[in-house]
Amino acid sequence: MRSRLVETSQTDGPKSSALLAVLRTEARLFTREPGAMFWILVFPTLIMSILGLIPAFREPDPGLGGLRVIDLYVPVAILVAMIVAGIQTMPAVLASYRERGILRRLAVTPARPADLLIAQIVTHAVTVLASVVLALLVGRIAFAVEFPARPWGYGLAVLVTLAAALSLGAMLAAVSPSVRIAQTLGTIVFFPMLFCAGVWLPVQTMPELLQRIVELTPFGAAAQLLDQTAAGGGLDLGGMAIVIGWTVVLSGIAIRWFRWQ
Repeated sequence: MRSRLVETSQTDGPKSSALLAVLRTEARLFTREPGAMFWILVFPTLIMSILGLIPAFREPDPGLGGLRVIDLYVPVAILVAMIVAGIQTMPAVLASYRERGILRRLAVTPARPADLLIAQIVTHAVTVLASVVLALLVGRIAFAVEFPARPWGYGLAVLVTLAAALSLGAMLAAVSPSVRIAQTLGTIVFFPMLFCAGVWLPVQTMPELLQRIVELTPFGAAAQLLDQTAAGGGLDLGGMAIVIGWTVVLSGIAIRWFRWQ
């Protein structure tokens, strides 16, 4: 099925139209992958909803400044969607294209291999953003979680973190010559990133030393950014610098090591 990507690009003439053709084809193929759609779009909100059914998680906690545990898990659900897309899904797809020679075949068509990378990033980004909206709506409707008090700051934090997540995915794809290696590396990175995002223990409830260490990671810093802007606070420049710094470093590694065949 994925080989249709090459056939489509051969008939689209100029490179600009080839990019659109690749993007359309990738989006169509992605929607036919129910597993990827479930894990990125549905799973994070499902986990949040299960936790929200625990009565104690819906009670204000003085130790959290009057917030409820479920209030903290809406940002966590958003981060989980990004982690799944960036670490589990996108690297495996790109590695499969390399392993099966699809990238090499693109070299003789009007489409460029870079078009495929752009299409993958756009497709995963759109799916993650849909997951963000779903988590916010379900949190509000089902559990009375307030919408972010600073929506523009919250949105900026989401976009910056998404860039970091997809940069991490591009880096994993760059160093993975096969699907098996991509999946292995993804699994190694996946669980530590979930921990840093606060899946098992919200960052705010971690011991102070552990919290400081976690906040040096892209998703630990992002968790704090999302919580602060959701509560009406301003963007922490230090946290933004950490997330952006990781994006730059990971993107640099991906650009340096990425091979099309």
